[in-house]
Amino acid sequence: MSSVVEDESLAAARRLSHGEQLARSARRHPERTAVRCGAATITYAGLDKRVTRAANALARLGVERGDRVGILMHNGIEFVEVFYACARLGTIAVPINFRLVADEIAYILGDCTPTVFVVEAALQDRAGAAVDQLVDAPSVLVTSDGATTITGACDYESTVQSSSAEPVVVDVAESDPICILYTSGTTGRPKGAVITHFSLAVQSLTRAHAQQMRFDGEIWLSGLQLFHVGGLSALLPTIMLGGQLITLPPTSNSATEIVDILARQKVTMCSLIPTQWKEVCALPGIEDQRFGLRKISWGTAAAEPGLLRRLDEVFAGVEIYNLFGQTETCGVSCTLPGEEAIANRGSVGRPVVNMEVRIVDDAMADVPTDQVGEIVYRGPTLLREYWNDPEATADAFRGGWFHSGDLGRRDANGLIWIVDRIKDMIISGGENIYSAEVEGAIAAHPKVAEVAVIGVPHERWGETPLAIVVPVDPADPPIDTEIIAHCRNKLASYKKPSAVVVTEALPRNSTGKVQKFKLRDDFRISQREGE
Repeated sequence: MSSVVEDESLAAARRLSHGEQLARSARRHPERTAVRCGAATITYAGLDKRVTRAANALARLGVERGDRVGILMHNGIEFVEVFYACARLGTIAVPINFRLVADEIAYILGDCTPTVFVVEAALQDRAGAAVDQLVDAPSVLVTSDGATTITGACDYESTVQSSSAEPVVVDVAESDPICILYTSGTTGRPKGAVITHFSLAVQSLTRAHAQQMRFDGEIWLSGLQLFHVGGLSALLPTIMLGGQLITLPPTSNSATEIVDILARQKVTMCSLIPTQWKEVCALPGIEDQRFGLRKISWGTAAAEPGLLRRLDEVFAGVEIYNLFGQTETCGVSCTLPGEEAIANRGSVGRPVVNMEVRIVDDAMADVPTDQVGEIVYRGPTLLREYWNDPEATADAFRGGWFHSGDLGRRDANGLIWIVDRIKDMIISGGENIYSAEVEGAIAAHPKVAEVAVIGVPHERWGETPLAIVVPVDPADPPIDTEIIAHCRNKLASYKKPSAVVVTEALPRNSTGKVQKFKLRDDFRISQREGE
């Protein structure tokens, strides 16, 4: 029996699986800080031991290799523990956006059918309401120090502490899924992107190469959420290379606090969304601050040229990176480094190592330089499939390339520029909002005959949804407050429209499809006329 365990241990040690990557870093420098979140810190040795206990705790609850484990948490050390415990056990983590309402959470849980659902205490009311909608409810662990409001739930901490500290020996293959990340499609229903250990391992190495990360030395402050691919693509390479990840808890994400962390913790790398960078750059006296930063980057949304100029002024001498990608590419697919990012504001750069990018027409033929087409990808960092959705998988990979849904062009220097989004995605404060999902919620209002949702500029969030509504009764149209209140229990707060415009009819083409580009043009004209 011992020889079998030994053989399995040796096999596991050869793998790129992320549970093994944490173990390697813990052996190299056990006393180094691995993760910091607010006042909480944990060393590599401490994290490795906690992950072992958490993996054994999940196993005690019946979780087996290939099962799913739902995670509904804000950024924190417990999130990292559960994610790596799943990786070590060979189970599939399903991080869920904590901004979703109960109905949205229930849909994801019903789709991925987790064996265990780990919930932060502050989120357990929504989690409980979601679990109550399920026919086959998972076991629930709550990080609540004993007090829970979910019937039958167990306390996370006591469950972990009472579990075995004996090493978990599972030979997890690189081809095994590590997580399912849910991302909405044009139908408005979320799709689960199945990501493998190998894809995220290659992405980690790609990210390290793209930003020239130092082995064993980086202190990385990430303002992105860990349920998001952007947050994971900061966590995983940091752990792989033995650095320190500083992640922001929900109570400590103001510009002042971010700047304090940059200075006090001697941060060398920082990635924030454009909204956060804008607020940091607006702080009085920020130009006089001295930091140890070597590299900064932004992601999840495009940064306007004015912000990039301001970043160059405030962080003179620091390399500035534009990183572009999506959930299905496991994070970064294109990057534009250093001074080139300032000189080519608006471009997403060139493909990263291991990623092939083409811009094609409807027949999958490459379009000429500076002509617009769809961006398609091929490479090892792509999702494996969409969970339980072979039709969506086949459609996404038609022609042997992954279809991003983004329209773009490539210039004579090889730089890629995003022109529009086929899927009409709206990016608000770093969060993806899909117009079809919002339209579906609004269309259920009894006063609404038709609705189209577009993204419009917003000073703080970059974009925000605007609903253009055709009323059932023109004499009694719905007002903003009615529509927004109607959406409150159907959509996460950030997805609700910020305003509602009533119109007689929506512009359509000959096939009956709403011409959203006309709505966008009309709104821009009305904005200019109102100035």
